[in-house]
Amino acid sequence: MYTHHKTYHPYASPFDPCKPISEKSFSTPPHLYIGFQPPNLPQFSPLEALRCGTLWKDFYDPYYNAQEKANGGLPT
Repeated sequence: MYTHHKTYHPYASPFDPCKPISEKSFSTPPHLYIGFQPPNLPQFSPLEALRCGTLWKDFYDPYYNAQEKANGGLPT
């Protein structure tokens, strides 16, 4: 199974002067998991497509950083 949100644990040297970040995360876009574009995909309206950055709803991925997720998806 795949997810659009992945995490990893970077190496932390015992000699680092600062407290290490134990877990980092990143987002992967949905188009990485579709090998080809199927016909008749649902589409956004032209105005919505400009806001979302894609015409097809299946390829839309709203990216929220950790701070925005804590605020319910609202930018600060």
